[in-house]
Amino acid sequence: QVQLVESGGGLVQAGGSRRLSCAASGSIFNINAMGWYHQAPGKQRDLVATITSGGSTIYADSVKGRFTISRDNAKNTVYLQMNSLKPEDTAVYYCKADVSPYSGSGYYAYWGQGTQVTVSS
Repeated sequence: QVQLVESGGGLVQAGGSRRLSCAASGSIFNINAMGWYHQAPGKQRDLVATITSGGSTIYADSVKGRFTISRDNAKNTVYLQMNSLKPEDTAVYYCKADVSPYSGSGYYAYWGQGTQVTVSS
């Protein structure tokens, strides 16, 4: 089994910053892409940013220039530094990792439980 545990959510004023962390643990042989998604009430879950094991990144247009994704492969941890936060960034933020549980296995997607980020105006 693989567990993803997010932390760092909370209440922040518009214009402020917040750093999310997500640590993967359990049966892990290798992790390919890791990423962050967000879901606002009544809306679908959308991509925020992803990063490969080699460090290649993709960002949603809405967060480019404000958010930075990074990872520590030795710690199986991915981070999301969020700056210049806006009320429209308010959502539950979910971590996702594509994990190979053992040598020779395929990769499977695992999700964290989500962490709430609320940006007040």
